[in-house]
Amino acid sequence: MTLTTLVSGGSAGMREAAIYDALEQDLARSGVHLATALILEGLPDGKPATLPPGLEQDLDIKRIAPGCFCCIGNLTLRVTLNRLLRKPPARLYISIADSTHLAQLRAFLLHPPYDDFLEMTPDLAV
Repeated sequence: MTLTTLVSGGSAGMREAAIYDALEQDLARSGVHLATALILEGLPDGKPATLPPGLEQDLDIKRIAPGCFCCIGNLTLRVTLNRLLRKPPARLYISIADSTHLAQLRAFLLHPPYDDFLEMTPDLAV
């Protein structure tokens, strides 16, 4: 099962920085690099947060166009998730711009087929 965290709030850069901080804390705590994937809504300014040294290993970053996953029918998210889950990472962070539909997104991820692959963890609010 892939540990999955939804990340919301703040700007895209702030959410990305919060994810990198969580990854650094995990690394400091365990001393082990876990294969991790990030699904990030695209950044309008095109300036991603700086990846901390040592975290490049086993990190798969997918950027998708901005837009509410629920309102656009989850197609982009579904395709991205299906591709990632062919070789499941140990950790997955999904960064979303609008937390309005966070409950619907969580419900979507808790239903088949994703319930067999993802273990939802507490959300990370920025």
